[in-house]
This record gives sequence, C-alpha cells and structure tokens, in this order.
Amino acid sequence: MLDTLRSAMKIRDLRNRVFFTLYMFIVFRVGAHVPVPGIDPKVIEQLFATGTLFGLLDLFSGGALKAFSIFAMSITPYINATIIMQLLTVVIPRLEKLAEEGVEGRKRLTQYTRYATTVLALIQAVGMAFYLRNMGALLNPGFGSLAIICIVLTAGTTFLMWLGEQITEHGIGNGISLLIFAGIVARLPAGTGRILNYIRVGTISWFNLLVLLVGGLVVIAAVVWIQEGRRKIPVQYAKRVVGRRMVGGASTHIPVRVNTAGVIPVIFAQSVIMFPATIAAFVDHPWARAVVKFLDYGTWPYLTLYFLLIVFFTYFYTAVVFNPNQVSNNIRKYGGFIPGLRPGRPTAQHLEWVLNRITLAGAIFLALIAIMPSFFEGLTNIPNLYFGGTALLIVVGVALETMKQIEAHLLMRHYEGFIK
Repeated sequence: MLDTLRSAMKIRDLRNRVFFTLYMFIVFRVGAHVPVPGIDPKVIEQLFATGTLFGLLDLFSGGALKAFSIFAMSITPYINATIIMQLLTVVIPRLEKLAEEGVEGRKRLTQYTRYATTVLALIQAVGMAFYLRNMGALLNPGFGSLAIICIVLTAGTTFLMWLGEQITEHGIGNGISLLIFAGIVARLPAGTGRILNYIRVGTISWFNLLVLLVGGLVVIAAVVWIQEGRRKIPVQYAKRVVGRRMVGGASTHIPVRVNTAGVIPVIFAQSVIMFPATIAAFVDHPWARAVVKFLDYGTWPYLTLYFLLIVFFTYFYTAVVFNPNQVSNNIRKYGGFIPGLRPGRPTAQHLEWVLNRITLAGAIFLALIAIMPSFFEGLTNIPNLYFGGTALLIVVGVALETMKQIEAHLLMRHYEGFIK
C-alpha cells in the first residue's frame, strides 16, 4: 500500500487528485466545528449523556452532531434520497427508461436525487428544530430562530452533498463514502481516549481491551478476505474470422465477487434504520417515544431489523450492479460461452444461480459483522462501543476501494509491464 501511495505521488495528475481529496476533508472537518446559531451547548451535552442513538448519529457525522454544527445531519438525507430513487427506478418505467439512456439519463436522475435530498434534509431539520425547542435548547424559541436553524442545517447537508460530488469528480474514490469514512476516523481519537479513561477509573480491565483489540484485528482480516473473495466463472471464446485475421480462441473468466455491493448495504441500512428513530426522537408524543424505544441501539428489534435490511440491500444493490442477462448477451455477442452451457438464457440462469448463492454468503457476513458490537459490549463490558463492526466495515471497505482506484490510475499511466 505504501508503495502504491509513493508511486501515486510521482504522477502529477494523481497527486493533484489526492491533495484535492485531502483539502475537501479539511473543509469537512472545519465545517464540523462551525456551530448553528441560537443553540445552548449545555442542553445538547445533556442530550448526548442520555441517549445511545445520538452517540451513533454523532459517530457518522464525525462529531458534528454533538457540537451541533452546520453539518449536524451529515450526509444521511442524501443516502436516503439515493435509496428512494433507486427503488423508484425499478418501479416507475419513466425513471427506468432514464437510467437506460446513458450519461444524459443519469444526469437527470442525479438532479432528481439532489431535489429529494433537499426535501428530506428540510423535513429532518424541521423535526430537529422543534425537538430542540421542546427540550429548551434554543436561546430564542421564536419562529425566526427556528427558521434559521432549519435553513442552516438544510444548507449544511446540501453543501456536503456537493462536496462529495466534487471529490468523486476531481478527487479519488467515492466522495460520499469518503466523507463518512473521514467522519468515523475523526472520532477514533475520542473513542480511544474514552476507553483509556474507562481503564483508568477501573470500569474495564486491560484484558477486556486486549479482547477488543484481538477481535478488531480478526474482523479487519475477515473483511479484507471477504471483500477480495471472488468466484471465477470460466468463459471460452470460439475462433472466428474478422476480415483476414483469425481472432478468439482464448480462455478467460468472469470474476464474481462474494461481496459485489461493498459497504453500500451497510451505509444504506444504517441510514434507513436511523431515519425513523431520529424523526421520532424529535417528536414529543407517546407513539414517537415508543418508536425510539423499539429501535433503540442494541435492542433485539434494532439488531433484527438491521440484519434484515443489510441482507435486503446487499441483494438489491448487487442486482443493480450485476445484470446476468446483460452479461450473458455480451458473452454471446463476442462469440463466447461458459463450458457445458448453451449461450443465451441457460448462461443467464447459471450466472443468476451463482450470484444468488454467493451473495447470500456476503450478505450474512456483512450483517453479522455489523451487529457484532452489541455482543462485544457484553463480552468486554465496554459501554457505548460505537466504533465496532459497522464502522470497521465502512473504514476498511472504503480504504480498499480507494486503493483500487489509485492502482487503476497507476495502471493507466505505467506501460512498462506491457512492453516487457
């Protein structure tokens, strides 16, 4: 990895992309410490002392929620809008046609996603503003103060969405995933300090910390193993005459990843499960309190729903990324076939059969790792262990994908291996 980074620094374009990404991280971290006007920080501190949901939300916002900064809602509304648009693309023929129109169609869908992000962010901001007014966290509980809070929070999320798109276009990696990555990593020093403080006061022992570290290393190794795992489906290309040349006759394979969707299902599931609980937490009503209690972090309903959502989104996103019928048509178009199978529908059915079974293993693995912190809390007696399975999955997964993109950029610029 260090060799890859060292090689990247030698190429001007790639170096500029890396530095641009780092500059955007600095902007993100500076914005996470710009407070929303009209908020009493002491009341916010008390809220975080009483609820585990707020601590989990704060982890994904990189500490912006605890400071109640302009980025307090993080990028969650954008993720929810993306999920809604992808689901609607499957249901609504007009949107499905746009998705198939190429670059222009995707631009239109991206624009719709931006509009949906703004609407969802405004709804969440209104809920947060009224909740803070009910809790006495506003210095001036008038309409003007509520309006300013809603506008600032919505603008903060919209700016983060733009920041993520800029990283994707001019930087390295997926901008939205990298912002979540940066937020989680930024909370690592605070989490480490909290655990060391637990040891100092005698809440936990060094043995508990050792168990946690060993478990974390095992999880990281398992994540890398699954993320890099592939099922190679052999493909044979028949010889054919093109002009005066004989082409084809080569043997290759289709690499089907065990976890085709990467860490996207975890991010999607986390956003979906937190959204209703977040909105309900900002409404002072008996049914809202019942929803918050039902979806409280670490409870069995929360873990069960979280597990099922990860499995669902793994299959859903894999279906979006990998289309067996399209792959089968491409194989037949170029004169290829899978040994023992006829081109066309039998090939597509075989690819779908392999994909469904290999995705099940990847989905269950992701779900088990994501709910693992709750069991580690019981094993190590370390309370509020937010930097656990979900955070490790996102951090390791995003780091792997980013390194692959850097290697792809290097491969485009280094031809010595092909020449030799």
